[in-house]
Amino acid sequence: MPQPDHRNVRLPRLALVARILFALFLFGTGIMTMGFAFNGYPVSDPPDDLGHFMLALQNTGYLIFWVGFFKTVTGTLMFFQRTSPLAILMSLPYAFNILLYVTFFADQYRVIGLLDFGACAFLIYCHFDWYRPIFGASTTVSSPASKGELNAL
Repeated sequence: MPQPDHRNVRLPRLALVARILFALFLFGTGIMTMGFAFNGYPVSDPPDDLGHFMLALQNTGYLIFWVGFFKTVTGTLMFFQRTSPLAILMSLPYAFNILLYVTFFADQYRVIGLLDFGACAFLIYCHFDWYRPIFGASTTVSSPASKGELNAL
């Protein structure tokens, strides 16, 4: 008989605080980013390198809105305990991209980028029991094709 699946959150109180703060950050900046898609991205006059980059993204017509929408959805899902492990994984590509963005391009936002990625990495550590099956050992699965055959896949 298989053992019941126990999924615990490491450092539960600290993880709860980090999850709520990260969810607020994602939700708030997602709404703000969607606003930039409609109202234009604020840049200095004349635009610096960062301003030119953000104007180029704005001129694509879709990227800024969808990044903001994705952040808003992820932040909303992170407010709920049941969907938070999924939301944390969903936010990892965004957080890693922001880490690269502030490291190589937008130095003035480095603290925010490091905190953003750090919160995501910390929450993945805290919820790692939910992700353990991804990295776990193979399972025994019975399929009709494998019965009686030695070399069945």
